[in-house]
Amino acid sequence: SDPASPGGRFRHYKQTADWLLAHTKQRPKVAIICGSGLGGLADLLEDKTVFPYGDIPSFPSSTVQGHAGQLVFGKLQGCECVCMKGRFHFYEGYSIHTVTYPVRVFRLLGVKTLIVTNAAGGLNAAFNVGDIMLIKDHINMPGFAGQNPLCGHNDDRFGVRFPCMSDAYDRDLRALAKKTAKEQGCNSFLQEGVYCMLAGPTYETIAESRVLQILGADAVGMSTVPEVVVARHCGLRVLGLSLITNKVVMDYESEEKANHEEVLRTTDRRTKDLQRLVGQLVCQLAAEKHL
Repeated sequence: SDPASPGGRFRHYKQTADWLLAHTKQRPKVAIICGSGLGGLADLLEDKTVFPYGDIPSFPSSTVQGHAGQLVFGKLQGCECVCMKGRFHFYEGYSIHTVTYPVRVFRLLGVKTLIVTNAAGGLNAAFNVGDIMLIKDHINMPGFAGQNPLCGHNDDRFGVRFPCMSDAYDRDLRALAKKTAKEQGCNSFLQEGVYCMLAGPTYETIAESRVLQILGADAVGMSTVPEVVVARHCGLRVLGLSLITNKVVMDYESEEKANHEEVLRTTDRRTKDLQRLVGQLVCQLAAEKHL
């Protein structure tokens, strides 16, 4: 049964959080959700405690290649973090509430800042494969179609009925990310833009890609937005990073085809840079008490 069905949701979140608090001494203020092929971030942690999703009470499990399915507690450059190595996707058949389940658990663990990463297709013609895009804003297509994780009963213990989303991606965190990227020499491939979420699992048709471009999307993917919505609802600060793994096909004459192998190959190539950037960012957060 879906652990996040309306009746017992809070009880489930609390059961999961209490179990985790009892099984680790770490009390992280930062949570990181690792996108396709980016689970290596979790490997950088020291003093690790690793929980396979299947061992955690009421926690869902991941089914996609490139998504490992572990919750990893540890220290990134001395700062306590928790990493989701493998996220849940709507296209796997999960309810939108299950997709976002871990975010509320993070909130109950005492997390203050959520860093979300993903692999995305580039819609902006100025973007190159391997660029890292700071998410400035999003377009929630499943939300347009009624698949918003906040639909249904509102639990006031987490947040208000009608939360604001115009400030979803924290301006100070974005400024810190730009400063850190400059110091790390990542400036040449750091972009900023709007992420559009589609439900997947199919990649976009050419007509769909053109529509998204007209709407002002710079990158497109199949994740992240539901987690951000729930994080903002319960008061977490959010930083989003998209790794541009492929250029979206815009031309009927093109022989190019989007495929998951290409996505994973690109992430392999740029992962080290992204890991370095996130590691340094977390360090800065700790130093500046931005947590």
